[in-house]
Amino acid sequence: MEIVSVIPARGGSKGIKKKNLIDLKGQPLLSYSVNASLSSKVNKTYVCTEDDEIIQEAKKLGCNFLKRPYYLATDKAKTEPTLIYFSSKIKFDILVFIQATSPLITSKIINEGIEILKNGNYDSVFTVHEEHWLPRWDENLNPIGWNTSNRPRRQDIKPTFVENGMMYITRRESLVKSQLRYSGKTGFVKISLSKSFQVDTNEDLVLIKKIMEDV
Repeated sequence: MEIVSVIPARGGSKGIKKKNLIDLKGQPLLSYSVNASLSSKVNKTYVCTEDDEIIQEAKKLGCNFLKRPYYLATDKAKTEPTLIYFSSKIKFDILVFIQATSPLITSKIINEGIEILKNGNYDSVFTVHEEHWLPRWDENLNPIGWNTSNRPRRQDIKPTFVENGMMYITRRESLVKSQLRYSGKTGFVKISLSKSFQVDTNEDLVLIKKIMEDV
């Protein structure tokens, strides 16, 4: 069974210029996802990008790369078309899609996801963190899903699970059929909130640096 990972990484970024190559504690952001994948049970690790500088970095890190068309890397481009493009070029049975903006991912998380998919006979798996109830309000200060005259206790409401975007795993046939990153019988990998943050803004970058210092 061929297990392949893909890390989409475009050269442009609105929030942080050249975000995927930005320095994070002496390493480019991209390196954390790549190194976690290379240390996992994944057979082959690919960076999928339109950017020549990112391709050179992928080579330095010792992983494979697939150059994608520019139309798949615009500000408005969704991720699924890149996954479908990748599946048309690369053979695999199971695809591990890792966000380049997930520096807190580890090989342990990747391996756990693979085992959950295989042992649970799932079609897809993705990472989540558990969120306990907190009172939420809309912009007009109307309670969302609760009543001020009968405020529930946190411990009386079942926790929910938040999709954190770190990793998605799917079988080839599920991806090709649905054209989606997850479909069919779906499971999840639960990780801690402190591991789930993504780098999308400079504020995220400051927060993640602090988390990494405290680990």
